Parts: sequence; structure tokens; C-alpha cells
Amino acid sequence: METHTAAAPDGSFVPSLLLLISGTLVTTLLGAAHCLGLFYQLRHKVDKTSVRHGGETVATVLRAHGVRFLFTLVGGHISPLLVACEKLGIRVVDTRHEVTAVFAADAVARLSGTVGVAAVTAGPGLTNTVTAIKNAQMSQSPVLLLGGAASTLLQNRGALQAIDQMSLFRPLCKFCASVRRVRDIVPTLRAALAAAQSGTPGPVFVELPIDVLYPYFMVQKEMLPAKPPKGLLGWGVTWYLKNHLANLFAGAWEPQPEGPLPLDIPQAPPQQIQRCIEILSRAKRPLILLGSQALLPPTPADKLGAAVETLGVPCFLGGMARGLLGRHNPLHIRQNRSAALKKADVVVLAGIVCDFRLSYGRVLSRSSKIIVVNRDRKEMLLNSDLFWKPHEAVQGDVAPFMLKLAEGLRGHTWAPDWVEELREADRQKEQTFREKAARPMTQHLNPVRVLQLVEETLPENVLLVVDGGDFVGTAAHLVRPRGPLRWLDPGAFGTLGVGGGFALGAKLCRPDAEVWCLFGDGAFGYSLIEFDTFVRHKTPVIALVGNDAGWTQISREQVPSLGSNVACGLAYTEYHKAAMGLGARGLLLSQENEDQVVQVLHEAQQQCKDGHPVVVNILIGKTDFRDGSIAV
Repeated sequence: METHTAAAPDGSFVPSLLLLISGTLVTTLLGAAHCLGLFYQLRHKVDKTSVRHGGETVATVLRAHGVRFLFTLVGGHISPLLVACEKLGIRVVDTRHEVTAVFAADAVARLSGTVGVAAVTAGPGLTNTVTAIKNAQMSQSPVLLLGGAASTLLQNRGALQAIDQMSLFRPLCKFCASVRRVRDIVPTLRAALAAAQSGTPGPVFVELPIDVLYPYFMVQKEMLPAKPPKGLLGWGVTWYLKNHLANLFAGAWEPQPEGPLPLDIPQAPPQQIQRCIEILSRAKRPLILLGSQALLPPTPADKLGAAVETLGVPCFLGGMARGLLGRHNPLHIRQNRSAALKKADVVVLAGIVCDFRLSYGRVLSRSSKIIVVNRDRKEMLLNSDLFWKPHEAVQGDVAPFMLKLAEGLRGHTWAPDWVEELREADRQKEQTFREKAARPMTQHLNPVRVLQLVEETLPENVLLVVDGGDFVGTAAHLVRPRGPLRWLDPGAFGTLGVGGGFALGAKLCRPDAEVWCLFGDGAFGYSLIEFDTFVRHKTPVIALVGNDAGWTQISREQVPSLGSNVACGLAYTEYHKAAMGLGARGLLLSQENEDQVVQVLHEAQQQCKDGHPVVVNILIGKTDFRDGSIAV
């Protein structure tokens, strides 16, 4: 019988185990040292005597990127960066609500071709900006939001105004980052500013905790205990705090590149452009729809306008593209868009999305060949699986695409009867407007007639800001921007309350322009307090308030369908007097001075030229001009 004996343990097992344990321990310690910044501190020193602070670094990066304005509502979390921006010549403009600061930054972004910047304090300061940031996202505006925050050590510990700000803004912004060390300010801001302008532009958010903005000696005073530690635990806590402080400021003032990073802007593939040229060359009834995205930089607006004229294709202009062809260009068709789309055999959707504004694509004819070009693929193909199909879907920058179309079709002409047919439909629609304007009102002024007189009064250098429902919707049919980038509306989000901020940003960007803001009386409630801002910052604008004492765009549908005007009624408030109480000038238009509309508008212009913001309170009646318009 064979006997089996257990094998003796390998003599190498114990040393191997010890080696494994030692390796794991060393790796853990090295990882901990790395996380605590110990290795970095060996190579980069902390200048404990420096009075410099992170706010100066923020300002330096902004200046290197050509930022001229910083919009804000002050808070202790962000004071260092506000003071630093002022010292470096960046104009700091404080508003009466944080949402206005972001709307103003949005306007600067749209009009200047650079990033608009707003800075607000932590917690409620940031939550107050959410609507404006979402509006910028949907309008594809490159806006940088700088937000204060509790110190890095006190986050998630119940500090004043401390919330999870990153989770709030990640769904709204292309780029979100929280700066954890002073030395990270420069690379984080450069990356954020590049992200805002690359691809499909949009808002970005950078969180700046209070201890990365203030100088070393102040942070040290707040962070370290005043008395020497007692016991092992006290010594350990103090060591950790000192190390955290050192890691915050290690290498803080070492030179770094501060200027702009390269931008990544998609371009249309040449082979697709050629196919689009061939499609258009065979068209008999071509039509172009141009949206806001067509006006994005780097292509100058006048160059795009010249290309559209060279093409010779009739077009509808929406959003920021309004005014691209001036006031009276025969190619610009303004009315009866749905009917024109049904008749067109080739339609170019250039920066236009098939959302509710195009009835989700249902207004497009099934027999039309659709060319769609957009920087954003998801937007480009929105609802294409349901109501429409693109013949060519081109992902790329809209303006260069249009320039290449014009170049490829140079010398090509289309039958003039197509343009004339569309213009005749325009003339007929405008005749009905004149008839509506001539109707007498039993009470107050006819808004259609008032807006016709406004259109006749507007100067060539006017920049129009619109904020409202019914009154502004009427104005969109009657008032014509005089040139490109002279019209600011909220965009697809339909946001009320943009007017004050948009007007502020517009006047700062274009100080020589007359900025006219057309408000509904409901929307004006959001912006009234900002006339204090206009007065303090010497930014004279003209506000026309179409005051019909109600949320008329809603009541027009609510009353006949549901039988009640609940929550839709306002009062014929004396908004002009409220503005006067804020230091602005106020004027009233009513039936009592119906024959003096033009004179009152000229008086508003003169007051504005004298440096005063002006509110013209226009008491208007109800009309059927916008029956059937979209409210939901």
C-alpha cells in the first residue's frame, strides 16, 4: 500500500507574501502622497509672502482672450476676481438680478463674436442664472459663467450657500469644472473658453471656490487654528490643514500660457457641397431658410450677406439672421412661409431646426429636395424620422457652406417669376396689415398702427431687442432690422425677461447704436428694475412697452377654449412713472395723444441722445392680428 505525504511548504512563499504586502503598502503610500500633493510640493514652492490672489489670475486670462465686459451681481465669494478685472481694464457691470448678468453676457457673445462672461456668487446667486444659461444653451451662445463656491475643505459640510453646483449645471453646459488649486485656474479657463466656441457653441461653467480666489495670508488665517495643536489627533489635523493649504498655493504664480487655444469648428465635406451645388443648379423654385447659426463667427456677416445675394435664391430669415439682407432686399421674403415651403422644389435649411417653428418638419413638402446644414448633427436631423427626410444632411459650419454654394453657382440664374410670385404674396399680406392698422379702436391705441409708425421712425443704426409675447409677435411682422446682427430675440426657448440684459449687453457692444427694446407689458415686469442699472452705468436705451394690461398671448386661447381669464389679467400700470422713480425718463402714449405718436418717439430719441434711458408706456387695445399664433 502506497503512502502519500503532504508536500512541504515552498520556502519562497513567505518572502513572496511579504514582498506583496510591502509593494501594496508602498503603492498605497505613494498614491496617498500623490493625492496630497506632496510630490508636486517638492518641485514647486509656496510663496507665503505674496499678496497675489487667484482673482488676478482669472482677470489675466479673460483679458488675454479679449474679454471687455464682466457682468455680475456682487457677492463675497467672487469679490477678488471683480476687483482684479476692474484693475486690468475689464469693465465690471453689476446688475440687479443674476439672470440679467447672464442675459447681458449672452448678448455680448452674439454681437461681438467672442465669449460673453458673467460672474455670480455661490448658491442662490448661481441658481438665479439657470434660466439664462438654458436659454444660452438653446440659442447656442458661447457664455462663460464663473461661479463662487464654499472653500474646498468645507464643501459638503453645510457651509453657507454651499450646494452641489456641478450637478446643477452639467446638463446645461458643454463644459463644467471646479478649480481645486490656484495653479489650475489658467488651464481650466482656457479649456472652458475654447469649449464654449468650438463645435456647436454654448455655455460653460467654471466653479471657483473661495480659497482659490483669495490671497495666501487670508486663506491661512481662516484655515489654520490660531492655537498650537494638543495631542496626536490635533497634530494630525493641523498637519493635514497645512498640507492642504500648501497644495492650494504650490506653483500658483509660475508663468503659464494664458492666450486662446485653437478652436474646433466642423466644416462641410467638399463632396457633399458639390452634390448640393448640383441639386440647386437643377432647381426651378429654390428657397433658403437662414437661422441664427448662420451668423456664428468666424465668417463676417457682410460676407455671408453678399454670398446670399450672389446666389439669387429667395430666402426667409429667422433669429439672428434677421436683417442680414437689409431692409428692402427683393430676395428677402417675410410673409407666408408655410405656403412658400409647400411650393418650393429645393429647400436649404441653413442653421434652421425642424422644431415647433417649422411644425416639426410637417410644413416641408414630401416632393421637395431638402438640404440641411448645421454644426450639430442631432439638431440637424430632428424629427427627420417622422415628418421629413433630408436629401443631403451636411454637418458643418453654415456660413462657409453658403459661401461655397455661392462660389459654385456663380453666374447661375433662376426664373424671376418664382421670386415675383413670393413677393406678390408678401405684398398682399402687407396690404392686410395696413387694413388692420387703419381700424379704429374703441379703447386705447391700435398696436398695429403704432408699430407701423415705429418702423417708419427707427434710424438706420438701430439695434432691436425684443422681449414679450403678443406685442413682440406683432412687431416681428412689421418692424424690419436695418442690417445684420441688429436683432436680438430669446430664441427657441421663448424666454420672457431677456430684454433688460440683452439691451445692456447690446448698448455696451454698440455704444453708437440706438438700442430700442420692444416689450410686452408682462415681460417688462422682469426688466423694470434694470433701469436702475442703465442709469448707474450710463447706458441709455429706449424701451417701448406695449401695455394691454394682460398676458394676451395666453388669454387669446385660454378664454375661448376654457371659458376663463384667470391669471391672465394685469393692470394698465404707469410703467413710465416707475422708470422715472429709478432715475430714467418716462413718456406716455394713449388715445389722448394719438396724433403725437411720432413726436413722442422723437422725444424719446432725443432724451436717449442726451444720455438718459427712456421708457415709453404705450396703452394699446386688443386686435385679431395674431389669432391662431402659437402659445404652447
